[in-house]
Amino acid sequence: MELIRGLGDLKPRHRGCAASIGNYDGVHLGHQHVLKQLVGHARERALQATVVVFEPTPQEYFAAAEPPARLMSFCEKWAALSECGVDRIVCLRFDRTLAEMPAEVFIERVLIHDLGIRHLVVGDDFRFGRDRAGDFAKLKTAGEAYGFEVQAARTLSVAGERVSSSRIREHLAAGELETAAALLGVPFSVSGRVIYGDQLGHTLGYPTANIPLKRKVSPVHGIFVAAVHGIGGVSRYGAAYVGSRPAVNGQREMLEVFVFDFSGELYGQRLQVELLHQLRSDARFENMEALKAQMARDVGAARAWLKQKGMD
Repeated sequence: MELIRGLGDLKPRHRGCAASIGNYDGVHLGHQHVLKQLVGHARERALQATVVVFEPTPQEYFAAAEPPARLMSFCEKWAALSECGVDRIVCLRFDRTLAEMPAEVFIERVLIHDLGIRHLVVGDDFRFGRDRAGDFAKLKTAGEAYGFEVQAARTLSVAGERVSSSRIREHLAAGELETAAALLGVPFSVSGRVIYGDQLGHTLGYPTANIPLKRKVSPVHGIFVAAVHGIGGVSRYGAAYVGSRPAVNGQREMLEVFVFDFSGELYGQRLQVELLHQLRSDARFENMEALKAQMARDVGAARAWLKQKGMD
């Protein structure tokens, strides 16, 4: 899959594509529904299936002081979009210029002049342009004037609930991981390379693999039962922590996972850690002995949950 960082990197060969525009945070079942239509149409017309995304997301730009939690890092989004059959990602920097660009100018400059859109698939509630003045009706009118097709992908519902990134964030924040997984289509996960930590887990008898979250705000915090993928081609289970470690006055949010029945080195390896079930929220402890005792209880609770589910 090809990555184009900014409109300035577009070449003449990139013009004439089937495209979709959005944040695609989580690449959940609703997103996959849109992408299936996009890729199907692109294959029928021998066009490149192109997804236009923004960094930072518009929500992060407009709420910079308190940005919303992000379901996926950009690298995770890249991998998920690739698995959906997308040929090309155009990543636009969302800044003041783009935020203040009128919808009509966005259509003429970005969609028509730069991308040469032939077919556009967007959600039926898609909004764009300054003051979010652009909508599906405006795109439809422009398509009729400039000769490109516009297709609306209707909102998808699962068990009567609308699938959206915001709803998934709410479920994750409430510790409802199973419900979030039903909307995502897979368990919520964090991927990344294992880095060196301060060895606190090793000191306490529970060595952990530390993975940076690569996002300003995590949608989850606390202790979880986890499935770990990427260790010698074998899936393993463990207990994971996501947070800034208030027990030791930590500042940086991280994911730390203690992999059960494993004693090798994982530094530099890329792992995918699926969070299956939340055991408890984050907490402070009076001393290291209290923390160590709680870690033992957490590991025991994680193993018990896995056994109950027949996954031990």
